[in-house]
Amino acid sequence: MYSRLRDLREDRDMKQRELAAYLNCSQQVYSNYELGQRDIPTDILIKLSALYGVSVDYILGITNNPVQNK
Repeated sequence: MYSRLRDLREDRDMKQRELAAYLNCSQQVYSNYELGQRDIPTDILIKLSALYGVSVDYILGITNNPVQNK
C-alpha cells in the first residue's frame, strides 16, 4: 500500500532499522507501515515528509508530485 515509503527509503540507502530508530519505533512497526499492515500516525507522516522533502500527499499516493506546497 505504501510502496513509496520503501522507494524513498531505498533511494537514500537507509535500512528499516535506521529509519525506525529515527522515528523512535521498532523495525517491525516500521515494516508494517511499508507493507500497509498498519496505519501511519500523523506525527510519523510529518517526520517522513520532512526527512524526504516530499509532501504527505505524495507519501500517501494521493498525488504523483513529490513537491511540498509551502
